[in-house]
Amino acid sequence: HAALSRRYVLCEVVSEDSRCRQCIEDRTLGLAVRDAIARVHGDYGLACCSISFTVKYLNAYTGTVLLRCRKDSYRLLCSALPFVRYLETRAQRYPCFLNTLHVGGTIRTCQKFLIQYNRTQLLRLLQNCTNEEERQCIQKSLLSCSLTEEQSQSGDEEEDDGTE
Repeated sequence: HAALSRRYVLCEVVSEDSRCRQCIEDRTLGLAVRDAIARVHGDYGLACCSISFTVKYLNAYTGTVLLRCRKDSYRLLCSALPFVRYLETRAQRYPCFLNTLHVGGTIRTCQKFLIQYNRTQLLRLLQNCTNEEERQCIQKSLLSCSLTEEQSQSGDEEEDDGTE
């Protein structure tokens, strides 16, 4: 198990339709990604990517998604992600795209990246504030950012082979 190298692809779901985030589910997203892989890389690419592929984490509120795949197929996966154009649920299609933020060897490196990314985004918001109330609200959010240590139950963290 430890010899099986994996990659974690951190993405965000970007959509102009506010209802899109409400429909994000592991299964819906997984199907959309698999469909894009099949369209771009065919059956062979889909077979390569499907081994060990899973939606590891999903936050519908923020649109943050963490995908896991085998190290030898992460380039196939990443090259297909721009072809996800919508999420479909209950016969409704919501236009969206996946913005790849980071590719890491462990979940922890992706978490650390996401914290830095969010801090940067909050600082940009802070610089664009138009009044003191907005500024105080964002400063409060900035100060509440922290990384908490959590022990992995599935052993995913031991898979880091040092190449990120």
